Amino acid sequence: MALHKGPEKHEERTISVNPFYGEANPVGGMTEAPPTHRLPDAPLAPSTAYQLVHDELMLDGNSRLNLATFVTTWMERQAGVLMAECRDKNMIDKDEYPRTAELERRCVAMLADLWNAPDPATAVGCSTTGSSEACMLAGMALKRRWAERNADRYPGARPNLVMGINVQVCWEKFCNFWEVEARLVPMEGDRFHLDPQAAAELCDENTIGVVGILGSTFDGSYEPVAELCAALDALQERTGLNVPVHVDGASGGMVAPFLDPDLVWDFRLPRVASINTSGHKYGLVYPGVGWALWRDKEALPEELVFRVNYLGGDMPTFALNFSRPGAQVVAQYYTFLRLGREGYRAVQQSTRDVAISLAGRIEELGDFRLLTRGDQLPVFAFTTAPEVTSYDVFDVSRRLRESGWLVPAYTFPANREDLSVLRVVCRNGFSHDLADLFLADLTRLLPELRRQPHPLTHDKAAATGFHH
Repeated sequence: MALHKGPEKHEERTISVNPFYGEANPVGGMTEAPPTHRLPDAPLAPSTAYQLVHDELMLDGNSRLNLATFVTTWMERQAGVLMAECRDKNMIDKDEYPRTAELERRCVAMLADLWNAPDPATAVGCSTTGSSEACMLAGMALKRRWAERNADRYPGARPNLVMGINVQVCWEKFCNFWEVEARLVPMEGDRFHLDPQAAAELCDENTIGVVGILGSTFDGSYEPVAELCAALDALQERTGLNVPVHVDGASGGMVAPFLDPDLVWDFRLPRVASINTSGHKYGLVYPGVGWALWRDKEALPEELVFRVNYLGGDMPTFALNFSRPGAQVVAQYYTFLRLGREGYRAVQQSTRDVAISLAGRIEELGDFRLLTRGDQLPVFAFTTAPEVTSYDVFDVSRRLRESGWLVPAYTFPANREDLSVLRVVCRNGFSHDLADLFLADLTRLLPELRRQPHPLTHDKAAATGFHH
């Protein structure tokens, strides 16, 4: 979560209260204007408090028009009702809420089967608050397994983790928090994600694992997990180094099984030790749920697991967070039950169709060059064509925001800092009709952008608040 500090003196202000906000007496709610940065002295009527908060939140962007986020912004009414019924249940209290715990267990079993665990009955997994926590747990398991194998050298030796420079920021946090050296494979030319051979060459006796991403947030492309495992197999044959792979399937873990069933990326590869996904991305659940799975008990060191009393028995748990609502886990089970394999396939195919169609029509405008086409993740990235000199992607992002569209513009990392792009994430709920409206707004802006004397963005780092 973001870190915040208290307000400066000049930011201490009060909130104006409208006479109509009172329950009955038109001036009853106006006896005191509540402060914004300290607790008010007296309570407010619930309708007054609601209206004050509601009005301020109107200034937020419309989540349905947010083409930056991968996170689910629409669910069925019935799912919302179930979540409301479960929001007071603490997910960590397994013995108090045994049925919620059972639904979590069923979700893990379904994912183990979906991801082709050798024996779904022996796969180990848990729910998390999202993929970031799931990645932290997977990284901890990799580090502990490495430390056990290298007990004669650790803690003197410094562990490292190999990954592409395009990884989500949670992996950088993991390396920082758990004192692991991050070894990053840079981008080169038109390769915007990890190169298997380059990753293998960065591995040594201190490598705890390699991260492969099934769906890069930079451009929506799948990393070649099977080729990565083959490169590590060859490394083991040459050197004896046995380096495990974790697949960060935050988004693709809930897309590839349905749309690309012949793509081998999961537990069918013996070197894949663990996989994570975000239930609240293409798992189609509102924010607050992720999943981490290990292929078997050997992949998750026992000393990382805590035991809790569960119905008079023993319940193993593995988490960084503790108290959290059970609503999202219940919503995940509801969605699994509601859609099944065919339903998920239909939803994900629809989002991919929208992405491919919209990407093609943007290319036809002539002002833009596609980096990806939405045919892996339903996500595509594009930049301005070489001949476009009057505006840049940051100008486009800023102008689209005037119509309510939130489209991130950002510069790629090493070695492609010269490349700045726009990225569009197509999610369930972003229909062909909304895509038509988006294209119409983009088309309408082009004549004005073309008339600019030059790009108007002076500080690209400050041009967007978007970060991976």
